[in-house]
Amino acid sequence: MGPVTSSVPMFPSIPLAEWADTKETLHRYAQVVGKIRLDQGPDRNHWWNVPFHLTGRGLTTRPMGVDRVFAIDFDLVDHRLQVDTLAGDRASFALPGLSVAEFYRRLLAALASLGIEVAIRPVPYDLADSTPFAEDTTHASYDRFWVNRYWHVLSQVALVLEEFAGRSYAKTSPVHHFWHTFDIAVTRFSDRRVPHPPSVDRVTREAYSHEVISAGFWFGDDNVPEPAFYAYAAPEPAGLTDEPLRPPTARWVDSRGAHLALLRYDDARAAADPRATVLDFYESAYVGAATRAGWDLDALRR
Repeated sequence: MGPVTSSVPMFPSIPLAEWADTKETLHRYAQVVGKIRLDQGPDRNHWWNVPFHLTGRGLTTRPMGVDRVFAIDFDLVDHRLQVDTLAGDRASFALPGLSVAEFYRRLLAALASLGIEVAIRPVPYDLADSTPFAEDTTHASYDRFWVNRYWHVLSQVALVLEEFAGRSYAKTSPVHHFWHTFDIAVTRFSDRRVPHPPSVDRVTREAYSHEVISAGFWFGDDNVPEPAFYAYAAPEPAGLTDEPLRPPTARWVDSRGAHLALLRYDDARAAADPRATVLDFYESAYVGAATRAGWDLDALRR
């Protein structure tokens, strides 16, 4: 008997309403691990040291630490959290059924069993509630199907973003998954620094030290309650929203005093060639923003 194989359709359905509770729990799991990454990893420009990366089974922090080199992985096939050290030691535990508080407790115990000490601020960052991780027994939903679907969608979008990233000679970030906003994105930079007033926070100052144009995807939130592809420029050049977007279903939307180019995930799914449609969307937003900002498109294009 030959091997059993199965395929995942391009951009499978992932309506936010179907897994909103699971997403909120998983997002907080990710913030716990992400804060450990922030504590244990070496600093990089634009916070490139902080986000997660995709693996063949889920997400990884990549190796970090000094005295004890280790990585934390979410295995979203077997639904386990795994801590591996450079010495070959391992600690892991199952994810389904854990509240955020229990996840936090088990992860700290796993790290301690491997001789790893961490120091983080143990509260959510920029989420609707600020319940300390150790006290959060409210968020405890974990639907295996939707967690696995989330990883499938992330993996497919990541490859589209990798292709888009490869079209430019501009300084470009890795394609990475942010535990802050639970999105996946890639960013192109110009060589022009952005002056920030003293009131701008440290996170924003470092992330947007230079002019950028970003492309990404998120699973939906209170402001946009459905999954969507997006792009934006920071700082936003004058007249940006007059630039046309492709396909016709894409649009410019208001976002925290600026604008996002937005393409609904379900509109991309409905296209004859979803992958090509998303790439064309990203390209139209990039060309519009780069043109308005005065970037040298010919010099940067591969």
